[in-house]
Amino acid sequence: MVSPRIYTVAAEPSGDLLARELIEALVAVEPDIIFAGIGGEESAKTGIVSPIDIAPLSILGLFEGVKAYPIVVKLADAAADAIIAFQPDIVVLIDSWGFMLRVAQRIRKRAPNIKLVKLVGPQVWATRAGRAKTLASVVDHLICIHAMEEPYYQPYGLPVTVMGNPALSRTRPGDGEAFRRKAGLSSHAELVLVLPGSRRSEIDRVAPVLVDAARLIKAERPDAVIVFAPAPPVRGLFLERFGEVADWGLIADEDANRADLMAAADLALACSGTVTSELAVQGTPFLVGYKTGWITWALARFFLYKPNHITLLNIAADDTEVAPEFIQTKLHGDKVASKALSLLSEPGVMASQLAAQNKALSRMEEGFGAAPQIAAKAILGLFSASK
Repeated sequence: MVSPRIYTVAAEPSGDLLARELIEALVAVEPDIIFAGIGGEESAKTGIVSPIDIAPLSILGLFEGVKAYPIVVKLADAAADAIIAFQPDIVVLIDSWGFMLRVAQRIRKRAPNIKLVKLVGPQVWATRAGRAKTLASVVDHLICIHAMEEPYYQPYGLPVTVMGNPALSRTRPGDGEAFRRKAGLSSHAELVLVLPGSRRSEIDRVAPVLVDAARLIKAERPDAVIVFAPAPPVRGLFLERFGEVADWGLIADEDANRADLMAAADLALACSGTVTSELAVQGTPFLVGYKTGWITWALARFFLYKPNHITLLNIAADDTEVAPEFIQTKLHGDKVASKALSLLSEPGVMASQLAAQNKALSRMEEGFGAAPQIAAKAILGLFSASK
């Protein structure tokens, strides 16, 4: 039997991690699979040597994206060239709507025989439902996170597989005590975790506020242990800009087990993103901060974005604020610190938030425990059907 040739394309850290998990799941089923791809450090762990640097694609915000448009086009052209040179049976385009759309359009035009799979769809349920029609015109299959996405694509005949939330399927229960022992912390020490983001733009806009909030918490509760855990792609940048936090807090080791770290925390201050779902899995109450460019915010707030909240956990809870959000104009260090101090001082209120988080989490567990495996099965099924 001919071995499938699969090409994965990931443009951001979260997509890069999903690419690695997908490849591992594919190889587990089809050891002779032939694969290549575009990605970063996570993809490289599978043996992929990326022909282009994805770093410039970690762009946050519509206006920022517009400014970077020439780079996006140039990299989309380069990606298409690399893909066609590999002659894959299937290309898996992971997250990153704008870039992946351009890559798909180029492949569809130049090599229409190649099957295209979009892994993680645009948030049509939140904004721009018309993207469903656009996506259906350029790809052969969509693997999405939520069952609520399927109806958007039915009118256009795009086959859809629901894999569930990959953040939930990859997150095992952490050992909080193990992290505390390794860090030399008492099991009774009050630990506040700060997760400042995974993109350069988040270190620019969100991290300063979360650091300021953490400083205020430390001033009010001197015995509290503040632990900072910047994501690997921006760790160097965070240390360069906020290295002084080591004077009054701890910076988690680069190889620290994130599940253990999250499980060890009594409360977390988190930049909005995948980490919020991971925190929920670990049973850690958290606050969410986020800020984007003003043009992007104005367009999203008044014209594009439909839910009242941005955190998936809150949206799953009937669009109510289970985890407190501090977005854009509300993102101030004193406000974040005030809410955090209130929760730390009222265990009953924090326990109620945790119970609500768990209830919302149960609604997000479509495909729980096997997202990469579900995706791999759908991709291999598409390959078999095409032969």
